[in-house]
Amino acid sequence: MDTTRKRGMAWLTLYLLYVFWAVAGTSARAESSCSVPPEQQPWINRLQVLMETSVTDSDFVNPSILIAMNLAGTYNLEVQKLLTNRLMASDSADLTTGQLALTIMALTSSCRDPGRKVSILQKEMENWAPSSTDTDASAFYGPSVAILALCQKNSEATLPIAVRFAKTLMRDSSPFNVDTGAVATLALTCMYNRIPVGSDENYRNLFGEALKVLVDNISSRIKPDGIIGDIYSTGLAMQALSVTPKQPIKKWDCEKTMDTILNEIKQGKFQNPMSIAQILPTLKGKTYLDVPQITCGPDHEGPPTVTDYPTPVPTSVSNITVIYTINNQLKGVDLLFNWTIEVSVKSGSVLLVVLEEAQRKNSKFKFETKMTSWGLMVSSINNIAENANQKTYWMFLRGKTPLDEGVAYYIPSNYDHITANFTQY
Repeated sequence: MDTTRKRGMAWLTLYLLYVFWAVAGTSARAESSCSVPPEQQPWINRLQVLMETSVTDSDFVNPSILIAMNLAGTYNLEVQKLLTNRLMASDSADLTTGQLALTIMALTSSCRDPGRKVSILQKEMENWAPSSTDTDASAFYGPSVAILALCQKNSEATLPIAVRFAKTLMRDSSPFNVDTGAVATLALTCMYNRIPVGSDENYRNLFGEALKVLVDNISSRIKPDGIIGDIYSTGLAMQALSVTPKQPIKKWDCEKTMDTILNEIKQGKFQNPMSIAQILPTLKGKTYLDVPQITCGPDHEGPPTVTDYPTPVPTSVSNITVIYTINNQLKGVDLLFNWTIEVSVKSGSVLLVVLEEAQRKNSKFKFETKMTSWGLMVSSINNIAENANQKTYWMFLRGKTPLDEGVAYYIPSNYDHITANFTQY
C-alpha cells in the first residue's frame, strides 16, 4: 500500500473514531457516573407510570413528557402514539421557540420526521437576539433548547447560530438560572462534540470557554445534600454535569445527589408530571443528548402492576389550618391590598384547595389559573393579572421562602403561612 493510501486510511480511521466518540461517548459517560440501585428501581417505575397516566387526563400537550418516555423506554404505547400524533399536528405558529424545539426533539425521539418545523426553528434562531442586556436568565432557556434541537438535526448549519449564542451568553450579566444553565450546557456540549473535522479550532475554544463558565455556575449551586439549585432543577443539572467536556471547579458527588433525589421521591415530592419528565432521563442513565440514538419499538411488555412499586406514606385525614395572605404593593398598579384569611382543609390537601376554600369564604380572595407545562399556575388574583411585558407575576411563598412547587402540587403543613405576592422580576 503506497504512502498516500496509508495516510488516507489513517485519516479515515481517526475520523470514524472521532464520529463514534462524538455520537456515543457522552451517553456512556452519563450511564457510568452514578445509577439507581436495583432495589430502588420500583420507585422509578412508579414515577414513570404516574407521568404517562397524566397524559390522558390533560388537554395540555407536553413534549417534555414524550422525550422522557422515549428515553426511559415507553410503558404505554397508546399514550406514546397519542402524544406523538398531537405533536405532529401542532401548529408551529402557536409555539414559542422553546416549545417548538422541544416538539422537534420529542418527534425525533419517536422516530418521526418533524418536517418544516426544523426550518422554521432555524429561521427563528437566525433572527434571535436578547431584548436587552439585562434580560432575565430564563429568556435564554428557549434558545438553548433550540440550539440543542438544531444541533441534533444539522450541527454544521447550526454552527454560526451557536457561535452568536455562546458569545451573547458569556457577555450577558443576568442572574444565573440552573435550568437555563443546564440546557445551555447540553446544547453547547452537543455543538462541541459535533464540530466538523478540520474546522477552525476557535469554535472548540469558544464553546469550551462558554461551557466552563456554565458548569462552574451550575456547580456553585450544589448544596451540601447534593441538590443543585432546587430539587426540580437537579434533574437537568445532573444531565449537564454528566456529559460536559469541561469539569467544574467544585467537585460534584453524583452519588450523593442521587441518594437525596431518591429520598425526595420516597417523600412524594415528585408528583408533577413535568417534574418527573425532567428527572426521569437521569434516573434511567440517559440525557437529552441521547435523543438521536433512540431505537423505536416497545422496550417493555407493559407497565408494572400496582403491587410492583411502593407509594409514599399517606398523610392523616385530620384537618389543618392554613394562613393565606394576598399582597399587592407594586407601584403603578391601581388596586393595592394586603388581606389575610385562615382556612381549614383536610391534611394532605394541595395549595389549590386552600385557595378555593379562601375564595369560597371571602370574595376578596378570588383567583384565576392557566395551564402550563408545569400544571396549573395562578395567573390573576382579584383581577390583577400577570403581565410579561411589565415582568409581573404572582409569587407564592411559605413564610419568606418561595415555593418550588405549583399550587396543584404543593401540600401545606398545619399553620403554614402562605403568601401570594404580586412581584416584578
